[in-house]
Amino acid sequence: MKWKHWAALGAALCFLPDMSYAQDVANRLDSVYIFSYATASDAGRSGLKLAWSRDTERWYSVGDGYGYVKSDYGAWGSEKRMIRPHLMRGTDGKWHCVWQLNEEGKELAHAASADLTDWKRQTYFLKGNERQIKPEFTPAGHEQPASVWVEGTLQQGYVQKAAWTEVDHLIRFANYRANKARMEGEQTVQDAERFAGLKEVNLQVDVHPDKARPISDKLIGVFFEDINYGADGGLYAELIQNRDFEYSSADRKEWNGAYAWTLEGDGGKFTVEAGTEPIHANNPHYAILDIHQPGVMLKNTGYDGIVLKKGEKYDFSLFGRIPAGKKGGKIHVLLLDKDGKEVARTSVKITSANWKKQQAVLKVNADVNAGSLALIPQQAGTYELDMISLFPQHTFHGHTNGLRADLAQAIADLHPRFVRFPGGCVAHGNGIANIYDWKGSIGPLEARKPLRNLWGYHQTRGLGYFEYFQFCEDMGAEPVPVVAAGVPCQNSACIPGKLLSGGQQGGIPMEEMDAYVQDILDLIEYANGDPKTNKWAKMRAEAGHPEPFNLKYIGIGNEDLITDIFEERFTMIYEAVKKQYPEVTVIGTVGPFYEGSDYEEGWELATRLNVPMVDEHYYNTPGWFINNQDFYDRYDRSKPKVYLGEYAAHLPGRPNNIETALAEALYLTSVERNGDVVQMSSYAPLLAKEGHTQWNPDLIYFNNQEVKPTVGYYTQLLYGQHTGDSYLPSENRTDNPRADVNKRIASSVVRDSRTGDIIVKLVNLLPVAVNTQVNLPAGIDGKTATLYMLSGKPDDKQAKPTESTLEVNNAFAYQMPAYSLNVIRIPMGTEK
Repeated sequence: MKWKHWAALGAALCFLPDMSYAQDVANRLDSVYIFSYATASDAGRSGLKLAWSRDTERWYSVGDGYGYVKSDYGAWGSEKRMIRPHLMRGTDGKWHCVWQLNEEGKELAHAASADLTDWKRQTYFLKGNERQIKPEFTPAGHEQPASVWVEGTLQQGYVQKAAWTEVDHLIRFANYRANKARMEGEQTVQDAERFAGLKEVNLQVDVHPDKARPISDKLIGVFFEDINYGADGGLYAELIQNRDFEYSSADRKEWNGAYAWTLEGDGGKFTVEAGTEPIHANNPHYAILDIHQPGVMLKNTGYDGIVLKKGEKYDFSLFGRIPAGKKGGKIHVLLLDKDGKEVARTSVKITSANWKKQQAVLKVNADVNAGSLALIPQQAGTYELDMISLFPQHTFHGHTNGLRADLAQAIADLHPRFVRFPGGCVAHGNGIANIYDWKGSIGPLEARKPLRNLWGYHQTRGLGYFEYFQFCEDMGAEPVPVVAAGVPCQNSACIPGKLLSGGQQGGIPMEEMDAYVQDILDLIEYANGDPKTNKWAKMRAEAGHPEPFNLKYIGIGNEDLITDIFEERFTMIYEAVKKQYPEVTVIGTVGPFYEGSDYEEGWELATRLNVPMVDEHYYNTPGWFINNQDFYDRYDRSKPKVYLGEYAAHLPGRPNNIETALAEALYLTSVERNGDVVQMSSYAPLLAKEGHTQWNPDLIYFNNQEVKPTVGYYTQLLYGQHTGDSYLPSENRTDNPRADVNKRIASSVVRDSRTGDIIVKLVNLLPVAVNTQVNLPAGIDGKTATLYMLSGKPDDKQAKPTESTLEVNNAFAYQMPAYSLNVIRIPMGTEK
């Protein structure tokens, strides 16, 4: 896929203004000196920089300090350093750069490039093992260490000769990147100046139903990752925080097993221990209440307080036992409001010497916004407790261990055709030990294995693979589980004292990869297998779903650094799945950006292996989405299909407003147009709990009482509820010749074969109205269409779509308001 961007670059470079080109080319130097370095002030995080000189006396920065390659090793912020980069030309004619990953100098990195702009995959190795580098290279030995003044700062690096044409290429490349950044930095705050005096634009849309072509019927879906408290404390309806007493400093340094629990009263002691014979090896900690005087109260306020609704019922449960030689008895179970007033009561008895589950139902007599659960032992004694749980009976589709009804419904209202889960970064984890193991997320809740969440909190995994599959089924969406490709997140932090322990950490050891591959094959059996012949399918049946979940897709990897370590393990997994389950579509990964070495090499690998689909991610400015509406028009139709798994428009301050929502809507018209290549797309992230947000913007914000869809949510809703499976090509013609005007107007026309409806989407990201004439020769004279319109000022964060009717014919007029998304659904009366 590389040609797409480099061809565009070549064309762009031809037209860049460059005053130096006013000189006679014959008067240029044949060669100059170049100086390579990284700035010590940021530990080289801004990458490899270059300067040039005619005589080694006066040096000029190349590209105003542009970083031509950056280190991608270790965690963001604390790592990704480039210390003392050594740039050298090899006898193979390529440029090779070797740098230290830290000041100690024992861990090194290598990357190579033919022209200093297009860099290939990075390799990390230990000093003294330079022969580990692949491909091997022999330095030509022409560079010399030097100290050079660049832009008033003394820098340490290497000097060597290079052809002026090479330096000129670098300068023009940096100018191209700067010009590109200016275009992609366009914002609506500049519109008053950019479009001063602009009059209403006239648009004619000529639709060609006779040229209709099929597109994906799974174009709009959702991506769920447990970020921003999206699962525990969010979509997962459990109301008790740290129900398993498994919180620890590994989750967050100030946490321990007693977090979120308090003991009130002087007549007892509360401790959390990993004692003998826990309820399950995966759940080793439990609470011990040593009561000397009745009246002691153990309280839990849930996640920012427990919300209770008058008249509704809540299922309470716990596991309890009494140690040998100790006494137990009755425990009163109370639900309290924020002032401590009782709103519900029941009781359980703890008298067994073995772990025994106790259950009760509480009916609440008042609305409570910030309540708590209280356990009050009625007799002196010692009580060992675990898995203390409180669930509303009213969950999405009424499932036990279910999902928060209003939040799940907001997702279901998007009509997602698929759900990608459980991540994202959560799937491949922060280090090998933190890779999400799907088997630890199924089975009885007390047997599930909690995990540290790399976003800085705890995963109970009560919302596990069974619940994900069930949620997909409830919504009629295809499940798309994502598993690690045998490597953790490349942004994994280094382990102190252990060499090369950051980033991919060398991947899962190859001697363990057969077992890991089998885990992935077992996942497919869990979803699709016969309970009579497969033990994992039997576990699915025991959970209440004997029928298969009909898994058709599986993602392998997420935004991975494309290294030799990754390639070896990905290939092993892919070949195994393809051989044993050819009916399952494997989705590969091509890095976290829409360009760069991971993107290029990920596409190259996927093409070579004939991977059926790849997962692309990019978070960009509104200006990028405006200026790249031809992105997928450039794609080779014979190569793997695309799942646009993560994308969003980002402005400074990260708001979700009309500007970002319309930039996404504008881009989605091009995604529909290219629905033969792009098979699926999903905005990211999906959920964010107020007060616990690690990433902005998100699609749906919420607290314990409210669900707060964003403006961007309504873009997804309008596309999701009004998708089609056949694209009707059209020609757009305006009466304004300006490119920046025409790029902010877009249309897409699709047909939904299920209903026969024709759906016209019109987007206007201009500050003026667009008078639109739609010519649609499809036998629609005298139809009453439904019009959905989302509009507002660019910084509006509260806009919601309106609904009205519109009389349409084969040719009809409609005025798009300034800054608006307009969806016109035309009923054709052929619903199937």
